[in-house]
Amino acid sequence: MITRQHLQEAVHLPEFDRSESLRRMAPPGARLPAEGIVPREAAVLVLIFPYENALHLVLTRRHPQLRGHSGQIAFPGGRRDPEDLTYEATALREACEEIGVCNEMPIEMIGRLSTTYIPPSNFSVVPVVAYTASAPQFVPNPGEVDEIFAVPLASLLNPAVKQVEDWDFKGERMRIPFYILNGHKVWGATAIMLSELEHRLRRVLSPRILAALRESYKLKS
Repeated sequence: MITRQHLQEAVHLPEFDRSESLRRMAPPGARLPAEGIVPREAAVLVLIFPYENALHLVLTRRHPQLRGHSGQIAFPGGRRDPEDLTYEATALREACEEIGVCNEMPIEMIGRLSTTYIPPSNFSVVPVVAYTASAPQFVPNPGEVDEIFAVPLASLLNPAVKQVEDWDFKGERMRIPFYILNGHKVWGATAIMLSELEHRLRRVLSPRILAALRESYKLKS
């Protein structure tokens, strides 16, 4: 069983090489900003909470009529406003606006994952990992969020949820890696962040826990 302590240790590993997690989930063409281009700042909330005896994380399906990344699976989050003193403030403000998780609920900031650059929208996104001791009562913003769902944190370690397909992008065929979570294909920046969290957890979980998880995946298949 993955615990809050495992999460704390995973996020705060003294050394972590992100290259493997990037290789697994970064789509073709993923890159850093071009010279002279200043990315726009943003943050997302990787909110984790206990539900039915297991830690879960929350994801959203963006409204299909949004201008950017419409219909995609994402963490709640968005652009950093001038009044946001920290990325944590941005992530919490956006989570309140998008999924109704606001300051009334005690939320503990665990730490940050690596900043991820999104070339199509020129956003540099900081994933903020947070924990709350009980399952939130989500209230979706109908103008921004089409669906809110939670998935077990342990499901990220299941090989069966990781797939690759050939997709067409503006007439170009690309090989895209993704997670299948709750019936959704989770790819791009969100998949990169999930992959980093997965690989960090693999570093701190004991062989006994990893073996137990592998057996549980077999029973579910």
